[in-house]
Amino acid sequence: MMSGKLLIVGFGPGSVDHMTKRAREAIEESDVIIGYKTYIELVRDLIAGKEIISTGMTEEVSRAQAAVKWAERGKTVAVISSGDAGLYGMAGLVYEVLIEKGWTKASPIEVEVIPGISAIHSCAALLGAPIMHDACTISLSDHLTPWELIEKRIDAAAAADFVIALYNPKSGRRTRQIVEAQRILLRHRSPETPVGLVKSAYRERQHIVLTDLAHMLDHEIGMLTTVIIGNSTTFVYDGLMITPRGYQRKYQLTAAVQPLKPHERLRKEAEPWALDQTKPLREPDEENGEAFRPFAAAASAFGDEKDRGFAAVAVLPPAVDAAAKEAGLAPAASAFPLPEEPFVQTENRPSSALLHRVRETAEDALAALERRTTKKASAVLFEAAVSPGVANKQFTLEQLIALAEAVGPDGKMTYTPDHYIKIERVTEDPKGLVDRLAAVGLMVMPVGDVLTVKACDFCDGEKKDAIPYAEELARRFGGMALPKELKLGINGCGMACYGAVREDIGLVYRKGKFDLFLGGKTVGRNAHPGQLVAEGIPPEEMVAIVADIIEQYKEHAHPNERFHKFFARVKQIGRFSYEEAKTAAKIETPACGE
Repeated sequence: MMSGKLLIVGFGPGSVDHMTKRAREAIEESDVIIGYKTYIELVRDLIAGKEIISTGMTEEVSRAQAAVKWAERGKTVAVISSGDAGLYGMAGLVYEVLIEKGWTKASPIEVEVIPGISAIHSCAALLGAPIMHDACTISLSDHLTPWELIEKRIDAAAAADFVIALYNPKSGRRTRQIVEAQRILLRHRSPETPVGLVKSAYRERQHIVLTDLAHMLDHEIGMLTTVIIGNSTTFVYDGLMITPRGYQRKYQLTAAVQPLKPHERLRKEAEPWALDQTKPLREPDEENGEAFRPFAAAASAFGDEKDRGFAAVAVLPPAVDAAAKEAGLAPAASAFPLPEEPFVQTENRPSSALLHRVRETAEDALAALERRTTKKASAVLFEAAVSPGVANKQFTLEQLIALAEAVGPDGKMTYTPDHYIKIERVTEDPKGLVDRLAAVGLMVMPVGDVLTVKACDFCDGEKKDAIPYAEELARRFGGMALPKELKLGINGCGMACYGAVREDIGLVYRKGKFDLFLGGKTVGRNAHPGQLVAEGIPPEEMVAIVADIIEQYKEHAHPNERFHKFFARVKQIGRFSYEEAKTAAKIETPACGE
């Protein structure tokens, strides 16, 4: 492994004026720039002459993998994110990909995360000062996080009176989430609570709306909008959204001379609401000499029952305690004796609904920790391509029965035009499924961005000379992970009736040798056959030539880049040069059976 460098860059809201000096330096010193297409456009002026890899939404993993691959080659790579790379950005994912490859800080690849101004801060600056007090960020995207968990987080943050910044509030297909979020917030917040909507902060199409919780959905909200919801003290003044820090508790904001001298302002008597000043709910335990104060901190500090109740998070519910013991865990709170009735003062008792939410959240956390500790196998969606073989297109009765049993009543079996049946099923034992299918002679291959060998039936085996080569290619390359799905077509005679010439890589066996086609496209209005790059390749050389082509594509293609686009971009693969589309070459028309 060469000593490359990964620079994970947060470049802020988008304008160069708000990009940090280090972020700009990192982009300028990089050999390769990798990012989401929109982000690439935002820094286009800084990346001229560099290797640029841009991909779309949902392709974050491929970007991280590409970044690591280029760094392994000794390159300096900038993975760019808007805002801060460590907040819903690429930093964590790049580390996860590195860890899967065994990376440590002592490894040759150096990693630097460069912070940027996040959306919560840039949008807050445009609104005024809405996050002057405790605040949190919550993403409403449920593509990676279960909605049930997002609901709990919104509910908990709303009950605790946090200022809340909602990221990814709405998209073309995700329209209900922001409606549900408003419904949850209205359980805890006044309809008049100030809300700021900021779209494309500090970019050309910047748009700012100041509204309230009751009317926030009357305005346009999309993926580029950040929604900031004030807390119970947030107010609007002259078009500005402001959340007080709490200075008025100690200071007179209009007085030239403050009632408390500087040396008096941090004394205990000046802060009766502080933790150390609150009265414990019961006397110290005489046996251990320590006070058990699970609820004391908030009970006397707040006058509102809703605020007092939320301090219940300090208590370990008995059900959670039992679950922890069963899992062999030792939560910090278990060091204290748990009384049967922890809240002595009934007037300070939190609501049963709140305790239920706290209990659920704690139990979920412990369950997740237990799964991580025991590494218990969990159900996964198993997807595979199943066929009776490379050249064989006929299933036996035994194979069909095994296939049906493997899929089961809740799975799915789909016929494909790629000479295999795709199966999908949720299972805790994917290896067992593969073993059962293989035991009846079925070939099981991965699906997705992998290499698929598509051979003809060789006229039901009558034209068998090319079959060994097709099977060798399938054995060596079938299921290989690649930047994008790649089809390798093989036809056993010059008729090419299975359409190998239209695949990414096409091989046609003719007169005892192979013709090679590269860059075909099977679908779309601009579908076309591949370019005929070589005729008469000796069979003993063919596998090595194809191996070299596949290796170059694997190593140098951009994430999600189809083979025909790769060939057009690099212009040369091995000894084969790309040519712009022209009149198709005349190929000798073989007689059927040749």
